[in-house]
Amino acid sequence: MDFVSGLPLTPPKKDSARVIVDRLTKFAHFIPVWTDYSLQKLAKLCHTPTCWTELGERRILGPELVADIEDKVKLIRDRLKEALDRQKSYPDLHRKEIEYAVGDYVFLKVSPWKKILRFGQKGKLSPRFIRPYRILKRVGPVAYQLELPPELDRIHDVFHVSMFRRYRSDPSHIVPIEEMKLSLTY
Repeated sequence: MDFVSGLPLTPPKKDSARVIVDRLTKFAHFIPVWTDYSLQKLAKLCHTPTCWTELGERRILGPELVADIEDKVKLIRDRLKEALDRQKSYPDLHRKEIEYAVGDYVFLKVSPWKKILRFGQKGKLSPRFIRPYRILKRVGPVAYQLELPPELDRIHDVFHVSMFRRYRSDPSHIVPIEEMKLSLTY
């Protein structure tokens, strides 16, 4: 609430404006007042039902208003949930659920090990997925534990399903461990 004074006189001879800004809608109400209004009179103006009706409010806080607000909040939540479900359904059309069984063989993506381990060639020609590894167990809904060789004992053996590619038996897919070189340079 604020006051603007020193304005030209209006037809009812009022020379100031009381500004009330609604915090929710940021809507400003400009109420003409006299400069010599006392604080008691301004406070009374603010809290009387006549002032509330002038501002467009029909009811003062009461059980009806609370029930009305609760209904509107429930409606807003329902509509937000509908919109969320609808928007989620679009990418789900192109997403496929990938699950592996214990004992399956998978290729492991090596890009997270970039600048730490290098497999074979350096750069663009290096393989993106290495060696088939056997799945030991399912750790979570999207994480699996792999049977890694002893040469890779410094690497954690639980990986996200996005780092796997299904293995189809072919001997040319196997990259020997001897071709891996440790590269700790940045």
